[in-house]
Amino acid sequence: MYVAALIALAVALAWPVPRLLPRFTAGRDVPAATIALWQCVSLAGVLAGLLAAPLAVLLYARARSGQHDPSPWQHLPVLVAGLTISGILLVRLLIRGHKVGTELRRSRREHSTLVDLIGLEPSADERLVGHPVRVLDHPTPTAYCVPGGTRRVVLTQGTLDALDAEQLGAVLAHERAHLRHRHDLVLEFFTVLHTAVPARVRSTAGLDEVKLLIELLADKWAATTSGKRPLATAMLALAEGRHPDAALGAGSDAVTRIERLAYGSDRPWLRVGVIAAAVVVLQLPVLLAVAAIVN
Repeated sequence: MYVAALIALAVALAWPVPRLLPRFTAGRDVPAATIALWQCVSLAGVLAGLLAAPLAVLLYARARSGQHDPSPWQHLPVLVAGLTISGILLVRLLIRGHKVGTELRRSRREHSTLVDLIGLEPSADERLVGHPVRVLDHPTPTAYCVPGGTRRVVLTQGTLDALDAEQLGAVLAHERAHLRHRHDLVLEFFTVLHTAVPARVRSTAGLDEVKLLIELLADKWAATTSGKRPLATAMLALAEGRHPDAALGAGSDAVTRIERLAYGSDRPWLRVGVIAAAVVVLQLPVLLAVAAIVN
């Protein structure tokens, strides 16, 4: 029963839950707590999958030996088989993590090198004094940051032409929030788990929702320092801009984010409820495993 429950939990957290959670749009008012919930859902799914095989071995050994604490040496082939299954799952996850991280870092290094090569120093614009940014000579308003070891905030000349000082300050605050709080690592974590599961059960909507939550988190930071109106009007001006996949862009999901700025509100009780749900979800596989071992 406990093994079946762990397997069912792993399947539920890897398949239907990431498809249902994006419908919880109220969580966008508390993006930090909702991202924590997403992280706990992902970690609990991985943990349930890793615990299922060793627990099945333990229960099988108990049934065969009639002992609550059977000797592992008497059931060595079954023990090896169970640990091998969990090992394969763990190795697959680690390989995906290494591959995704390596590809992202390589892409960011290459783009930073390209930006440094073709970008211009914003020495002629007083609004950018004291801000380490690179300006691309392109008419489309675009703003994004390239995180990692060689961090860059990148603007186009179209952005400088389209935004006033307050709007530009809001955009820079948004990008600095991404870099300061390392939102790229949060996105990398979800990308690893997203690509580690079989393609048939991946939830694109789930990954897109996490990306939106990360942008909303940066918006909250920027709004506190620059105000909601300059940020909203700047996002509207940047809505048609595009950015590299490895970067984080200020114009992404502009309509949804502007709606949150206009109608969203700080909801402390919702934040507490979401965090409590995250804690409960993360504990579920551990509690099932402990119950199986103790009983």
